[in-house]
Amino acid sequence: MAKSSPKQARAWQRMLSGRRLDLLDPTPMDIEIEDIAHGLAFVARWNGQTLGDFAYSVAEHSLLVEALFARIVPKADPKWRLAALLHDAPEYVIGDMISPVKNAIGPGYEELDERLTAAIHIRFGLPAKTPVQIKKQIKKADSLSAWLEATQIAGFSAEEANKFFGAPDPALLKDLSISLRPPVEVREEFTARHNALLAEIG
Repeated sequence: MAKSSPKQARAWQRMLSGRRLDLLDPTPMDIEIEDIAHGLAFVARWNGQTLGDFAYSVAEHSLLVEALFARIVPKADPKWRLAALLHDAPEYVIGDMISPVKNAIGPGYEELDERLTAAIHIRFGLPAKTPVQIKKQIKKADSLSAWLEATQIAGFSAEEANKFFGAPDPALLKDLSISLRPPVEVREEFTARHNALLAEIG
């Protein structure tokens, strides 16, 4: 009697929109902004180890990164501001892993992240790969956001944050503070900001 082949592990996730997203081979047609916004609003940064009565979500972080990117590159094309807003979008299905965990997992996580990023970008009219210079500027905004989060809600001293994220330019952080809100509010603002940037792109 022939042996049956082993059952293939499921590699897709069903979204609330009804889409089935294949994590190993994601396609733009299975990506919806409502799914991204909903997922990111419930994914906690810092493994949830933050002050306050609400988790500081990846959606809230993404809004801050986009605002910081606009300060770093005031005349940036709206499409690159959208790329900044979506810089962590794959985490709506793969979650937010702190850097030490990503380092332990190795290149597998990064490859999955890149495939999802490409599909998300194509879905919303962005290049599959972000140009190197823009990526560096988004990374700078990401590091500034991490510094602000670390010192305001994650228990880091300024000295510790400087060591891990670099000393920030105070002018870029002027009048910015971390906001902790219910997920529904963050989800709505993230979706609205996404739609506004798409409208600007035209």
